[in-house]
Amino acid sequence: MEISAAGRLEVRITAADVGKRVSVRRLSDTGVAGERFTDTVGVLTSWTDGVLLITRKSGESVRVAESDLVAGKVVPAAPARRRGPAASYEELARVAARAWPPVESERLGAWELRAAGGFTRRANSVLPLGDPGLPLDEALTAVRRWYAERGLPAYVQTATGAAGTQEPLCAELERRGWVREVTAEVWTGGLAPVADLSEGAGVVLSREADEAWLARYQRKGVSDVALRVLGGGPSVWFATVPGADADAEGPGVPAAIGRCVVDGRWASFAAVEVDPARRRRGLATAVMAALARRALDEGASAAWLQVETDNAGARALYAGMGFAAHHAYHHYREPEDTATDQ
Repeated sequence: MEISAAGRLEVRITAADVGKRVSVRRLSDTGVAGERFTDTVGVLTSWTDGVLLITRKSGESVRVAESDLVAGKVVPAAPARRRGPAASYEELARVAARAWPPVESERLGAWELRAAGGFTRRANSVLPLGDPGLPLDEALTAVRRWYAERGLPAYVQTATGAAGTQEPLCAELERRGWVREVTAEVWTGGLAPVADLSEGAGVVLSREADEAWLARYQRKGVSDVALRVLGGGPSVWFATVPGADADAEGPGVPAAIGRCVVDGRWASFAAVEVDPARRRRGLATAVMAALARRALDEGASAAWLQVETDNAGARALYAGMGFAAHHAYHHYREPEDTATDQ
């Protein structure tokens, strides 16, 4: 906190600092005895009618009454991460989009409208990397119309917590009643250490998601559209560990599966799933190591994956492999009362 020469806390931010990363201290409203103040760090996304809106790294929005402010200052951007490959948010967002491509897309300025028959939010949401070329309300009306024409709800994918992410857009969407349905994180790490974790014995790699692979995949009844998404990307690999019921008559249900897309220096990991009865036996590690070695052979050096914020087991696994959080991402759904069928 900023302290004056006389030793007093000072508020050194104004409405002109909207869009900057700030740290504020306010009178506590928690009701906990002995806690007089509450500190909040995040992007100042608005300052209107005596209320500050601050968006934290997690995407959580915090409202602070101006009258409760005790101290505040603009703070430097978050320091560079000390491990994992360097990457901007925009680079990772574009790599992630190519690794999970829609079957149909259209440009709205620098926004990309994506659709894939409703298979996953990522492939059926707007990726807003820049200016849509229209005032925001007009852009969102165009977005709602485009998805309504396809019989789909309108989603906007945003990100928080890294340089160049979209805290102001998150705040504007929330102000207009858009509802955040999903929050997850993108983690990054070096590829070679993953490849060294296991010899990957028994892992079978293929260019296609066959019936056995799909039998383990968590999304059942996969459509032709879904298969196009799963098989899309610059260089796609599917990994399978045969199950105990595999025999000469068929492969049975695999014990574990995984998917990897190689795109330049990046390898993306997804759909790493293990038979619940065979978890904690190193199968997920073996799958990722086998895919990592193939990605290294194709020239990749860095890796990324996404993980749900409440998946403690996956977070512990990936942290042990050297991955660390890069940014959070969110999917905002259009408000029920403003959906359009135009």
